[in-house]
Amino acid sequence: MNEPASFVQGSVEGCPDSDLENPPYTPVVGGRLNSGTLCMSARQKMSFHYNLHNLYGLTEAYATHALLKIRRKRPFVLSRSSFPGIGRFSGVWTGDVRSDWEQLRFSIPVLQFSLFGVPLVGADICGFGGNTTEELCVRWMQLGAFYPFMRNHNDKPNAAQEPYVFGQRAQAAMRSELYLRYSLLPFLYTLFHHAHASAETVARPLFMFPNDPNSRTIDKQFLWGSSLLISPVLEQGAVELAAYLPPATWYSLHNGQPFYSKGQFLLLPAPLDTINVHVREGHIIPQQEPALTTTASRNNPFFLTVALSAGGWARGDLFWDDGESVDTFEMQNYCYVVFTAEQVVSNPLKLNGALDSLVLGGLQVFGVPSPPRYILANGEKVRDFTYRTDTKVLAVTSLALPMSEVFTV
Repeated sequence: MNEPASFVQGSVEGCPDSDLENPPYTPVVGGRLNSGTLCMSARQKMSFHYNLHNLYGLTEAYATHALLKIRRKRPFVLSRSSFPGIGRFSGVWTGDVRSDWEQLRFSIPVLQFSLFGVPLVGADICGFGGNTTEELCVRWMQLGAFYPFMRNHNDKPNAAQEPYVFGQRAQAAMRSELYLRYSLLPFLYTLFHHAHASAETVARPLFMFPNDPNSRTIDKQFLWGSSLLISPVLEQGAVELAAYLPPATWYSLHNGQPFYSKGQFLLLPAPLDTINVHVREGHIIPQQEPALTTTASRNNPFFLTVALSAGGWARGDLFWDDGESVDTFEMQNYCYVVFTAEQVVSNPLKLNGALDSLVLGGLQVFGVPSPPRYILANGEKVRDFTYRTDTKVLAVTSLALPMSEVFTV
């Protein structure tokens, strides 16, 4: 928890009657500053606890981050308590959320931690306090699959909430979204790279569409980068969803169906096994076939989801390194590839060997206006491709193009 938490209020002997203990304001929970912690007048080396309480999360995360010097690999540190600057050393989880629909909804605005320099953040999926229900846990798992930090976490006295304790339909829904999340790890990893290198956001609110005033009040949806729009179900018993789509063409990530939005709410189907995720036109999403571990996944083929704009172009990128060495970006020990969909060849901007032996295994292209007569990959005809006239989706499979070389499709 990274904070001086206590089930005794202040001290078993009580706290002095002083200005530190009784300031002219009180917290919402507990009614006293020493609720669940030490007396504010408790003396510590540097000062009174009143002046130091909020620094515990930051300083303990900083001290734990010293694992980097011991192991020479990236440490994983997670804190409940936080303070400005903690994102450099630790991720944050939101603490003891209740297993109810209100807390599910409240977890989305918390993702704005990314605006505060803490991109790795998430809530306890299915809730921590109290017993969840099957429907709530499925919906929370669908949302939680798009938390930057994802964890199903539960208090010991409560009913179990691992996916396997629920029915087959619920398990299938959870499995589907977990599979989607793990396939998106290359995209998520690239977003974290940009957060590290240039302070961009990973999960971001819709008000980051500055020219769309309607987006400013939307707090039940969010984005991954500028490419993916996530619209979860947040109401019990709902099987459809009124989702806001900012002005653009948005393609369903599940089937490529296009939605041409002028900045409006659309009523979308949302049965229990579905979370609506849309790709913004003009973007390319790198994905990878998941395996049983992320180490094994990193050896699997990549595939691309290409969402064409009205002008027939799209762009995306991929940051790739060994996943655990220290300062790979600062030491220039990484690969960076830019993907473009237009009448030019896409060139890797930087290569270091990390992509050697890895291949592009396939791609799907949304918004192809008419069936192609043929497909060429590096000048060779590709036999395994399909085109759907209803959704205008082109799917190319059985590719084996080296990721470390220039390739054209």
